[in-house]
Amino acid sequence: MSNSDFPQLIDANQDAGVFRVARQSFTDMAVFEAERDQIFDRCWLYLGHSSELPKKGSFVTRSVGGRNLIFNRDAQGQVNAFLNSCPHRGATVCREAKGNTKNFTCSYHGWVFGADGKMRDLPGVESYAEGFTKTGCADLVAVPQLAMYRDFWFVCFDPAAAPLVEYLAGATEYLDLIADQSEAGMEIVSGTQEYAIRANWKLLVENSFDGYHAISTHATYFDYLKNMNGVLSQGNVIGFAKDLGNGHAVVEYTAPWGRPVANWVPAWGEERKPEIDAAYQRLVERHGEERANRIARHSRNLLIFPSLLIIDVMSLTLRTFYPKAPDYNEVTAWALGPSEEQGWLRKNRLHSFLEFLGPGGFATPDDVEMLEQCQRGYSNAREAAWNDISRGMKKEEPATVDEHQIRVFWRRWHELVQQARQDAEPATTR
Repeated sequence: MSNSDFPQLIDANQDAGVFRVARQSFTDMAVFEAERDQIFDRCWLYLGHSSELPKKGSFVTRSVGGRNLIFNRDAQGQVNAFLNSCPHRGATVCREAKGNTKNFTCSYHGWVFGADGKMRDLPGVESYAEGFTKTGCADLVAVPQLAMYRDFWFVCFDPAAAPLVEYLAGATEYLDLIADQSEAGMEIVSGTQEYAIRANWKLLVENSFDGYHAISTHATYFDYLKNMNGVLSQGNVIGFAKDLGNGHAVVEYTAPWGRPVANWVPAWGEERKPEIDAAYQRLVERHGEERANRIARHSRNLLIFPSLLIIDVMSLTLRTFYPKAPDYNEVTAWALGPSEEQGWLRKNRLHSFLEFLGPGGFATPDDVEMLEQCQRGYSNAREAAWNDISRGMKKEEPATVDEHQIRVFWRRWHELVQQARQDAEPATTR
């Protein structure tokens, strides 16, 4: 990889209040390869939630950072993450999406592995050298690093990477706000949304915590809310954007919609108000008035760099994604809620999850259309070389409709991608 592979990708001038990103960042294969090497192979990536492994023997399989993984809880209750590839010939060991098992069996040659990844049975063992299975070479391969914060599990494929808590930096404050919504612990609500977008993954990062586009892109949704009694009675969106370190960023704000955690709106009906008020009082008892108000009545769109979005609005969504090409990425999303939540509250949460954030809801189809329009624009208007991300750049206190949080992402992205260039340069040229 030569310097010619990386022209100027960021044009930032704080004095002039200008921040631009080269559109080549969304289309260039050399940039894409640098992202895989410096970002997805070296940063901590979201794997799953503790609630997905409720019992010993529970497992789920999923793709993270371009690797197929087994995420499971073994007979001792320990959580593991293994590469879902047989150490014998590489075949996929577990082909089920989820379940409960004591052992995993490779269907190619019948090698059997325990839930702890250890070799349990080797057909034709008499033909192998004595002690062959005791060396560990026949065990499932664990990911280099696996760690958890507040029941959110992450993997990292770089054994030399900093510990997870250090990596998360200021994002832990917001993971705490989410985890503290529950008395008994948060849980993934059954079901997974999976869809693909024919656009660069960074466009989805931008969109997922960009407040600027909401009124124009989602005009139909806001018209719908206006026609529902009391939904917009609490005023406009008011909030701020914040840099959390290491490329993580957030927008936090008050908004006119109800929140199932403990923020009642008239559209829900007076009969529901005592239930919501009681939930709010339990938050106050556990966390105090100020923190309870923030947990229940503030919304937040949180990015944990590079590709975990936690969208805590009228419902609570975890969204992660992985690029398969510069113009194609695959998205997975889950609903998250308090494990003690039942009845109407859980139904309301799921309704809001599907109504606005789901792939068939009010928001996501609008967003997907816009992102794909942007991607097509990069091919159809090649002479227009830059995207502008300057809104609010001169403000000391940027708002949610500014683009401070997006610039936080791009600065970290640029730092890591530029590292690929430096690593590729011969030592004599440095």
